[in-house]
Amino acid sequence: MIPGKATAPDAGAALRPMHPPATLGMIGLGAMGGPMARNLAAGGYRVLGFDTSAERLRASAAAGVEPERGLDTVVGRCDAVLTSLPSSEALVQVAEEHFLPRARPGQLFVDLGTVTPPETRRLAAALRERGADLVDAPVSGGPGGADARTLFMFVGGEVAAVQRAWPILAALAGDGRITHCGPSGSGQIAKGVNQLAMGLGAAAYLEAVAFGVLAGLDPAALGEAVGGDAGWRAMVAQTARRISEGKGDEIGVKFRELPYFLREAREAGFALPLTEVLYAFCDRGPRVVVDDNRPAPSFFHELVARRAGPVDQGGAPAPPPG
Repeated sequence: MIPGKATAPDAGAALRPMHPPATLGMIGLGAMGGPMARNLAAGGYRVLGFDTSAERLRASAAAGVEPERGLDTVVGRCDAVLTSLPSSEALVQVAEEHFLPRARPGQLFVDLGTVTPPETRRLAAALRERGADLVDAPVSGGPGGADARTLFMFVGGEVAAVQRAWPILAALAGDGRITHCGPSGSGQIAKGVNQLAMGLGAAAYLEAVAFGVLAGLDPAALGEAVGGDAGWRAMVAQTARRISEGKGDEIGVKFRELPYFLREAREAGFALPLTEVLYAFCDRGPRVVVDDNRPAPSFFHELVARRAGPVDQGGAPAPPPG
């Protein structure tokens, strides 16, 4: 599959986007869902929005989104239902309690959040039995990208379902990049690559700079000595600067979502050793920071807090020096 902006996915032959559904629902109007719903309304769609927060409903209503106070009403009234929910567990609960009992033939569901791939595939199959379709289209770019319509969007689903969803996705991603990655769950797999690259990369630079800091060097000196303006040296410089400013604890490693991808790896029968170790190391720590808008442990905090221990990260006797 190839990336695109406003054309239908390439499945070996050119496909033309079909006309979009008449009425859209957006479930979840937070940091990501809110601006996406507003952009859809600004693009001429009729959008019914739902959120548990009355404040978010009011803010979206001011931008042309019609507020709804019931999930079942959104599902019943909308041709396509989009979700931007805070966790895999939240999406699964909403799908099982509200989508599956009420889905009707021809209805389209588009999940814009990050969900563990096995659950995405299971829910897609269950909706397909009811004649409906689920497209997984997790995004990257943060609230700023959602507002400015410059999102990366990773799309999974059957070609016909993705074709139906494409005009909606194009309205959301705008000048970003949309890629149909394959069948159901493929969008979540691609999002996993995105998140692991960011999280493991951040952890690697944190640990490298922490090695110098915990061994007695000044982080500003490390940034000057090892850092640079491009490539990995730029990442070292950025990490050292954050630590010298007292903000090392705030550098996230995508902790909350690591279990999503570990589950996929385990069920598919392959190993993610770095991800396993990173998650286990962080999971022992208190939730002292906000990572991806959720309470999470801090990798750098844990590195500093355990510096005087007589054992290594895994609890085994520390190796002898040399």
